Amino acid sequence: MTSTTEQHHSSTTTAIVSTAAMPKNKTHSGTKKRIKVTGTGRLTHAGSGKRHNLESKPTSRTRRLDGAKEIAKVDAPRIRRLLGI
Repeated sequence: MTSTTEQHHSSTTTAIVSTAAMPKNKTHSGTKKRIKVTGTGRLTHAGSGKRHNLESKPTSRTRRLDGAKEIAKVDAPRIRRLLGI
């Protein structure tokens, strides 16, 4: 039979004085992995449709899907809030 010992720690409570500062905003971790900010401040993302089943897609279509795409202007303010910029 094994014996288990429990340790009890007595803790003293101290008052934590905090200043009335606003909380920090957290960057959305999913967005920061998918969106890149260019040097001029525009937002780019990788386009969809280039992950699998490429043999059945025409080569012209896969060439058209190459490269980074720019985020639409109507979506940019929402994405900027998620990124904290």
